[in-house]
Amino acid sequence: MPGGGGFPAGRVTLPLTMKVLLLSNSTIHGEGYLDWAIEEIRSFLPAGSKIAFIPYALHDLDSYGRTASERLEKEGFSCRSVHENEDPRAAAHEADAIFVGGGNTFRLLTRLYETGLIEAIRERTRRGTPYIGSSAGTNLACPTIKTTNDMPIVEPPRFEALNLVPFQINPHYIDPQPGSTHMGETREQRIREFHEMNEVPVVGLREGAWLRLDGRELTLGGRAGARLFRRNEPATEHASGDSLAFLMK
Repeated sequence: MPGGGGFPAGRVTLPLTMKVLLLSNSTIHGEGYLDWAIEEIRSFLPAGSKIAFIPYALHDLDSYGRTASERLEKEGFSCRSVHENEDPRAAAHEADAIFVGGGNTFRLLTRLYETGLIEAIRERTRRGTPYIGSSAGTNLACPTIKTTNDMPIVEPPRFEALNLVPFQINPHYIDPQPGSTHMGETREQRIREFHEMNEVPVVGLREGAWLRLDGRELTLGGRAGARLFRRNEPATEHASGDSLAFLMK
């Protein structure tokens, strides 16, 4: 299978040139696709950027590609889904920016290994090509996809992902609801279970929040904050505007 190249988390020195924008979600209730984050996307990308959209987290690639292209082209960007190209890897290499959309993280990672895009995206991003991820695309930027909320509807060859940041993210993070009679694990409990077997920190990124990486400067932004979990330590709260650059060390 092309594009294998997995590696243990924490073993790679990340370059200082990376530009990464990680959205917890693409759509907020009552708003259109990417509306809540579009000002940050405009700030993040140079005007007129040619964007390679990665649609593989959803089943209907054509529809998903149209949704992303139509929204981003309203902002003056050029956007085309890589599945429309005979060689998706060439499309990623030729683009000014890469945007990985949300959906099922297991399907996304499986398809990226199958197409060899996992290596192409990693190489381009580490050379300075801006990367935007949303939901599953945000999971993909982590060392592994082990903190996704998705069901494993397919089995990727490995859980190792792009390792663009040296910590895990749990998108769509939901706080425990006071008075809830639900007897299943809360999201916090699931992350604690993760830390029973793993050491890497986890950022619980609430809907409406994003993380922006410029070199080594990592900033939390958006409309909601985040909750940071570390093994054997109390969780800490972080608000929009906070620097989380300490996580890059």
